[in-house]
Amino acid sequence: MLRAILSFFGTIFTLLTMGVMLIAVSLGAVFYIYGKDLPSHESLANYTPPTISRIFSTEGRIIDEFSRERRLFTPADEIPELVKQAFISAEDKNFYSHGGYDAGGIAAAAYEAVRSRGENVRGASTITQQVMKNFLLSGDRKLERKIKEIILATRIEETLDKEKILELYLNEIFLGQNSYGVAAAAQTYFNKTLSQLAPHEAAFLASLPKAPSDFHPVRRKDRLLQRRNYVLREMRENGFITEAAYDAEVDEPLRSVQNGDYEPFAKALPPRDYFTDEIRRQLSRDFGEAEFFTGGLSVRATLDPELQVVAARALQGKLEEYDRGIGRWRGTGKSIPAEVATDDAAWREALANVSVARDIDLDGPWYPAVVRKIEDQQMTLGIEGTINDAEPPVVPRKDISWLRGDFAANFEVGDVVHVRRMTEGSNGEGAFIRWTLRQVPEVQGGFMAMDVNTGRVISMQGGFSYQNSVFNRATQAKRQPGSSFKPFVYAAALDSGYTPATIIVDAPIEINTPQGLWRPRNSSNKFYGPTPLRTGIEQSRNLMTIRLAQEVGMDVVASYAERFGVYEDMSPFLANSLGSEETTLYNMVAAYAMFANGGERVEPTLVDRVQDRYGRTVYRHDPRTCVDCTDPGIPESRGPRIVSDRERVMDAITAYQLTSMMRGVVERGTASNHVKLSVPVAGKTGTTNDARDVWFVGFTSNIVAGCYIGFDQPRSLGRGAYGAGMCGPVFTEYMRKATAKYGGGEFKVPPGGFFMKIDRFTGARLSDDASGPNVVAEYFREGEEPIFGIAFDGGFAMGNDLELFATGERDTIREVTTSDGQTGKVGKKATFGSISSGGLY
Repeated sequence: MLRAILSFFGTIFTLLTMGVMLIAVSLGAVFYIYGKDLPSHESLANYTPPTISRIFSTEGRIIDEFSRERRLFTPADEIPELVKQAFISAEDKNFYSHGGYDAGGIAAAAYEAVRSRGENVRGASTITQQVMKNFLLSGDRKLERKIKEIILATRIEETLDKEKILELYLNEIFLGQNSYGVAAAAQTYFNKTLSQLAPHEAAFLASLPKAPSDFHPVRRKDRLLQRRNYVLREMRENGFITEAAYDAEVDEPLRSVQNGDYEPFAKALPPRDYFTDEIRRQLSRDFGEAEFFTGGLSVRATLDPELQVVAARALQGKLEEYDRGIGRWRGTGKSIPAEVATDDAAWREALANVSVARDIDLDGPWYPAVVRKIEDQQMTLGIEGTINDAEPPVVPRKDISWLRGDFAANFEVGDVVHVRRMTEGSNGEGAFIRWTLRQVPEVQGGFMAMDVNTGRVISMQGGFSYQNSVFNRATQAKRQPGSSFKPFVYAAALDSGYTPATIIVDAPIEINTPQGLWRPRNSSNKFYGPTPLRTGIEQSRNLMTIRLAQEVGMDVVASYAERFGVYEDMSPFLANSLGSEETTLYNMVAAYAMFANGGERVEPTLVDRVQDRYGRTVYRHDPRTCVDCTDPGIPESRGPRIVSDRERVMDAITAYQLTSMMRGVVERGTASNHVKLSVPVAGKTGTTNDARDVWFVGFTSNIVAGCYIGFDQPRSLGRGAYGAGMCGPVFTEYMRKATAKYGGGEFKVPPGGFFMKIDRFTGARLSDDASGPNVVAEYFREGEEPIFGIAFDGGFAMGNDLELFATGERDTIREVTTSDGQTGKVGKKATFGSISSGGLY
């Protein structure tokens, strides 16, 4: 009997032993098979997660962010213990004790799945397993993936310590609202840093990993509150918070940015504009798009925020002034159904969903609005974001006196428009008067300003509104520069032995072209005969420029334009001496900077420095060396010495001669009535055929700025449009603020030359004590005595009986009264010569 009993138990023991061995062998086989081709877990030791690249102003303020996944990487030792404890309580309370997987948790999850017959399947993944899933595996819920997860989890536990694993998890995990990692989530939901979080806020974040969309703070607020309180309860049971703290935190309401309890972080950032978007474009090209959007770069921009506002308003103001002068309503082109517009409960939501510009601040912010009621003498609006009964949303009939027709002829119920407050003060300040209609102009333009010595772009406006049109007309639009190109022709001539007193014939020219006989003319349609070079540029004489280009050679002119970066490969056609070949405002402003700084190459930049995620400088724009910046013994009366080894693109004396001539453009030439500053300024106007583009580019001793205005699809701006009258005021408004901030002084006279007084009308030499409006002191190179009495005609002879403009008489055009009572300036009727590519002035 005993033997039978022992035999029975022996059999049972053998079966159990064999079963255990079989299970062990099977598990070993499974783990061997699935563990063979797994991705390397060792790469996680050097893992660098995709993080936000940020752009900072010169003042150190964040002005924009770019990312594919909004993540702010935070090392483990900078993550507060409270945040770690909240996530451990919610996701893996045995994190610090298990070896990568939690066998008890897996068994409990399996039992629950069997008990509920598959209806209640919950995960049992540890934080380590979730790291493996997020980094190295897919997210599908299959047994095969779970086995691989466990294998990798055990391996990574042998490679990395717990804090590093937790760092990977807390920086990688998706927590909704395009927020990856706890630091970004804290900013997104509370606009706080991790160190500022209270226990209930940490528990809020720890509630989200399961399914952020199922715990949305607005749509699923009750469910999120329950989950948050569960996490707080777990934190109490795990000893991370006291009973008293638990009671206090559970009673806290569920607050978030999404519920309107906190200001969003993005509200502190200025709206994205042309400047930061151009940085994105350029750095994506230089560093690669992937590195820019995921590399966590810190970019120190050259932007001056104060002057950027001035640049935007100066350009916007002129564009709006021109647009309102046309007297035509175009509106936004957007509308909502009339029945929605008249519904008090529905129009606000409908208007909020309409895509129109919301970044315009010209004489105060512009607001989107919808037309709700049209009457004979007024129009009632629904204005976004306004509920002030003291400011009735009504526009009176007199507000559209600049338009053709009445309200009914221009508007329909449901039209989406822009409005701004009309106030007693400027820029929307002072007592409210009424609402006034506004529209984004059809005409566009660009503006840019930079430091002439460093190339730092301090302001850039690429159009009226970035949100209305992201196309950057300062860097992307290729337009004809017209006469603003002429200084490069004169630079080539001055470097070729000509002087500001050299006489060039101003007389008719006829050239056979495949398109017909080309007869270029001056803007005034008059001829002036033999004239000094200086007067040719001051009065923007086309015929003199063409003859000069012919004398010097268009191949030489083209090489100068390419050397200055105006073009990459300029076509050497004579008409291009008048600026008929297209370029960008960005190139023109950078080229003019080299006139201002004495002829040294300067590369424009929107970025001072770029640092990687570790703070290492990977790009610095200014290569110059400061010799004694660290010397404490420098006298207070002397600044540190900056050594430059920049390439010289033109002779310093040539640069000064040209600057002096362009100063004459502002003081008595084509820009004299519109560009007036308290410091010396030089520049050049430009107006193309039929006024399709108008320009002004000018500079002081330290800042260069340029403006162009024109339609995106080029067409005439009208017979009264000129570069001086349209771009000159934009330049002046900006430069008054810029010179007040950065100063300005006399242009530096280079060594190696001498001054001589010249008659600017005849080019004749005058005595040293001569004075009068005709006298100008020209700068000549030592050893190159100017030759008087010789005139150059470029091979185009001048007729003996030619009627010439009187000596000293200024170029003028007729002033007429328009149909609306305003005045305008017009020239003579256009001819083939003035509308062909050479008729630029």
